[in-house]
Amino acid sequence: MENVYDKAHELARALKESQEYKHYLDMKAKINENADLSKMINDFQDKNMAVQTQQMLTGQMDKDGMTELQALYQIVMSDPLAAQYMQSEYAFTQVISEVYKILGEVIRVGQ
Repeated sequence: MENVYDKAHELARALKESQEYKHYLDMKAKINENADLSKMINDFQDKNMAVQTQQMLTGQMDKDGMTELQALYQIVMSDPLAAQYMQSEYAFTQVISEVYKILGEVIRVGQ
């Protein structure tokens, strides 16, 4: 029987070698070269997390928070490098999400 931990490490290596992850790291490095752009993206991501957390806690959407978030999103996406970074982050997040989905399906089958 194969060791599940060995397979987990193999999966981690495969993720680190994926094109999506490599592209994400390249874009992140480019973003980090520009302190203002990096701060702008971090501010957007912090606001996004705050709005999502508030929505999960209350079950209600904060309309003011969403309006501010949408405005920040437009500003971030108006910069071509920031837009590329956000797209690369999304692509890698999708890969991770699909892996979680696969794992979740297998775990449910065993119950």
